[in-house]
Amino acid sequence: MKTEIIRSLTNNFESYAKTTKNGVEFWLARDLQILLGYTQWRNFLNVVDKAKIACKTSNHAVSDHFADVSKMVSLGSSAETEIQDIMLTRYACYLIAQNGDPRKEEIAFAQTYFAIQTRKLELIEKRILESERISARKKLANTEKELSGIIFEQTGSVKNFGIIRSKGDKALFGYSTEQMKNRWNVPKDRSLADFAPTIILKAKDFATEITIFNAKTQQMKTETQISSEHITNNQSVRKTLLERGIRPESLPPDEDIKKVAKKLQIENKKSVESIAPLD
Repeated sequence: MKTEIIRSLTNNFESYAKTTKNGVEFWLARDLQILLGYTQWRNFLNVVDKAKIACKTSNHAVSDHFADVSKMVSLGSSAETEIQDIMLTRYACYLIAQNGDPRKEEIAFAQTYFAIQTRKLELIEKRILESERISARKKLANTEKELSGIIFEQTGSVKNFGIIRSKGDKALFGYSTEQMKNRWNVPKDRSLADFAPTIILKAKDFATEITIFNAKTQQMKTETQISSEHITNNQSVRKTLLERGIRPESLPPDEDIKKVAKKLQIENKKSVESIAPLD
């Protein structure tokens, strides 16, 4: 396919894209019909139906990606009529292209175009989630550091922090820190939190914040007092998670946070280096 044709098709596909009030990007099926080289609406609907089946098979809600709408079109002489149309997400367009006639040049282009664009969105979403997890891990580290400082100030021992944190893990997971490390195959010299999913990092952080608040306001002076407080807070957080169908000890471990952070650092550096300077 010649470069000028590719550029023309790209411009066409982007120019027909619309956005809802909530910022969701979509195409109208009757516009896509033209872009994909179909002259008959009924023939194009057959392709749309196949795409809907593919959507359902992929465990996606069809209504999330294919929404029936109607619009008025001009018949000339100021007369108008209502016709049926379909709002399509980028994913829906991708599925339609995958189920279209591969002999059509427009279909061949659209298959690649929407596959790449859909993949870009997936990568962006993944990157956002990874950044959120890194932020949650940093937040937990700072919160635990604050608790460690309070424990030292109020009990006079730095050893008490490790004991108290371990008791908190037992209350949250139903397993000790070491037992959870074995379940998640965490190296002995690494922190359990470095392999915890974001939801667990935030749960631990919340319980620790409550412990800090009560330890300070109630002037707890012994390891027993602060441990009891930390256990209670983690048990309460665990109860909330269980009520929402989340069992902490049954969640799979996430990727090593250090590897994730390094990967994002490299990607950010590449992004900056790829930006052309202004003349």
